[in-house]
Amino acid sequence: MTVGTEQASSTRTAERVRGLVDHHLERFLDAHDAPVSDPEVVRAYRLLRRFILGGGKRIRPLLCYWGWRGAGGEECDQIISAASALELCHAGLLIHDDIMDGSELRRGSPTMHRSLAGMHEGPGARSFGRAAAILMGVLTLAWSDELLSAGDVDPARLRTARGLFDRLRTEVITGQYLDILAQVRDLSSVEQALTVIRYKTAKYTVERPLQIGGALAGAQPALLETYSQIGLPLGEAFQLRDDVLGMFGDPAVTGKSVLDDLREGKHTILIAHAFQHASPGEADHLRAWHGNAELTEQRAAELREIVVATGALARVELMIEERARDALGVLHAAPICPVTGSGLAALADGLINRTR
Repeated sequence: MTVGTEQASSTRTAERVRGLVDHHLERFLDAHDAPVSDPEVVRAYRLLRRFILGGGKRIRPLLCYWGWRGAGGEECDQIISAASALELCHAGLLIHDDIMDGSELRRGSPTMHRSLAGMHEGPGARSFGRAAAILMGVLTLAWSDELLSAGDVDPARLRTARGLFDRLRTEVITGQYLDILAQVRDLSSVEQALTVIRYKTAKYTVERPLQIGGALAGAQPALLETYSQIGLPLGEAFQLRDDVLGMFGDPAVTGKSVLDDLREGKHTILIAHAFQHASPGEADHLRAWHGNAELTEQRAAELREIVVATGALARVELMIEERARDALGVLHAAPICPVTGSGLAALADGLINRTR
């Protein structure tokens, strides 16, 4: 099989897996509609269903699938169910993340808390929306646990996968805690910001999904370690790209405002590097407007100019390139079949060079 044929095959496989995951989620949600007939509860469940099924790149399910295939697993309902569980976990965490960030849009549509707030009028609507969305997020996380256990998998393999799933949730919650902690501390260093990236995103988005898929297929410890060596740098590159898009992306493409991270005061490596290399005047301007709820488009443009002028944007692009090279170097030497290698390489390229 030629390289071009392998790439075409892996692309078709990825599209098929996305479709299978969406179909599996639809069937799961069909069987988990509102347990009471109250019309507002029914409506909330419908909003949650729309949020779960409404877009998304299905990155974690695909990585779980390729981790399974790389360990010798064949395509079957078991891995699609496990991959779908990861997508439910992701949806629940996104709902909570949007509440913490005060985001209004997700994938170009209203966030869950904003949609739920829209069910009511008056001064209590926003508070209701946030509280209701917290519950919907918890429900979705509970469903992910249920779905992971639903597949007919060898008990020993499932125990290993569940252990990794438990670690995934502990790590991402710890990373999120570090992220919000950075907003009330003094300025974060580049290394502190990188720790947040590693726990909030790299492990959660790439390393653990690969390992969970591998564990379900019976992967040996050496292959799980190889997945870690691929997943951590690739996950860091993914988040670094996300930070760049969060500041410099096109909202019409990303579906998110480029003001959110700046208004929130998110301590990205872009910001940490900019503060480290800013002139006194530039540093004062960053302090005045980074994390300022009154940030305007004009002031945001000025902050972007400082990020570029201090070399922060160029440095982050170099970090992305370095991590991509490290991850792909391990991937090309990994003891996995060519189709899996091609599938992971194509997915890696999409994570690193994406525009949304």
